[in-house]
Amino acid sequence: MVTTIIILVVIIGVLTTAAILVVTGIRKSKSQESDPLAERLAEYSQRGETVTLEELELAQPFSERVVMPIIRRLGEMSSRFTPQHVVEQTRVRLELAGNPGRIDASTFMVLHFVSAGVFGGLVFLISLFSQTFTLPIKLAIVLGFIILGYFFPDLWIRSKINSRQKAVRRAMPDALDLLTICVEAGLGFDAAMSKVNEKWDNELSMAFGRVIREIQLGKLRRDALRDMSDRLGLAEMTSFVAAIIQSEMLGVSMARVLRIQSDQMRLKRRQHAEEEAHKAPIKMIFPMGLFIFPALMIVLLTPAGLRLYGSLKYII
Repeated sequence: MVTTIIILVVIIGVLTTAAILVVTGIRKSKSQESDPLAERLAEYSQRGETVTLEELELAQPFSERVVMPIIRRLGEMSSRFTPQHVVEQTRVRLELAGNPGRIDASTFMVLHFVSAGVFGGLVFLISLFSQTFTLPIKLAIVLGFIILGYFFPDLWIRSKINSRQKAVRRAMPDALDLLTICVEAGLGFDAAMSKVNEKWDNELSMAFGRVIREIQLGKLRRDALRDMSDRLGLAEMTSFVAAIIQSEMLGVSMARVLRIQSDQMRLKRRQHAEEEAHKAPIKMIFPMGLFIFPALMIVLLTPAGLRLYGSLKYII
């Protein structure tokens, strides 16, 4: 029994260490916008020093040299045994979330097992120092946290999708106002989107910037706009893109279409805010029932309970 526990502790310790290295590597890779080898090569070139490619690779962090290639390799191996539609659904979800961490679909699927090992390993290590529960209860708790850790990446990516869509929904009316002003001032629609991308720094401006880059690379405007709508997954953006494409095909005034769309987006944003405000009282029931009401009952009933206890003691 003791040998089994030692083996489990060693395995979970290895999994926990690997998971920490993976998370560190993903965090560092997210912060790097360009190729680290190119940056270091440019730095050495400015200094006038002569270095080899091997020295540049060894100068990279351990997570970039070892951890991330292992994770990518595991992701490639897992994608061979994963149905293609599951990989495609994962890729779409990452696109909807804005691809946080710059990870691909296969790497994200590997993160499920890494997260399960981290959650289960930490809880198991904590349970070894606790004598409150029996061994079957401890194993059940560890199993529950392993399942929670397996689904944690899905919960995380869902929260990223919701926050990104909320940010785009809030920014759309103001962005359409700026587009309308630029078009009425004589700019083309592409130049107006470039102005929005230049003036703002949010999810919507970055989406417009990607559309501009795709158009510059040769993609048709309608195709680039449709792809942007698919990447955001918002009904408001789908309606806006359809109106822009239709006005371009029919020759309708772009400024008039943008002004109408801006008014509609502002109305939808107000309706969405009112909907969230109406949901607030229902959402407040659970914290009030769990935290506020018990404390209130203790404050109100404790003096009465003490006086009743004193009266009953004299009677008895």
